[in-house]
Amino acid sequence: MTASGGAPTAEPDVVVRRSARRRRTVSAYRDGDSVVVLIPASMSKREEARSVKEMLARLARSERRRRPTNDQLMARALTLNDEYLGGLATPHSVTWSANQTSRWGSCTPVDRTIRVSTRLQGMPSWVLDYVLVHELVHLIEPNHDDAFWGWVQHYPRTERARGFLLGWSAAADVDPPNSESEDQGV
Repeated sequence: MTASGGAPTAEPDVVVRRSARRRRTVSAYRDGDSVVVLIPASMSKREEARSVKEMLARLARSERRRRPTNDQLMARALTLNDEYLGGLATPHSVTWSANQTSRWGSCTPVDRTIRVSTRLQGMPSWVLDYVLVHELVHLIEPNHDDAFWGWVQHYPRTERARGFLLGWSAAADVDPPNSESEDQGV
């Protein structure tokens, strides 16, 4: 379960897996609602408890970075606007949206609001940045014309992020946006 900004609200179930092949390293990853912690078989219960606590904290820090709050999303959009668009696309608000199942983001230029799909939470930050830049450019150029794509190309990882999103869509067996205005991957 997550709070409105995307941060976990409850302790996850923890599954500890011991391995005779593992000598020193400890690692952890999410598997659905659980966290799997991999430890050496020789580790004591005390070391296990310390390692699990440390790995849960590390995973939580990583997820906070990859699941920013609405305020952090707005701050990131403002930074991207300044860095790549010369400050020409200042939004009124930037928020997460849970009801966007066929798009990665949307923009309403009239009221300067941007909504970003919660499906992007947990994706690499450079992918989220691409979607933010794409939506910010709509505040300068509302249509997906050559001028629009010229602005979007100011973001250096545009092609990489578009490829990532198309690959994610294929792996998830989800059709990428296919309307004429959205045929470029967002």
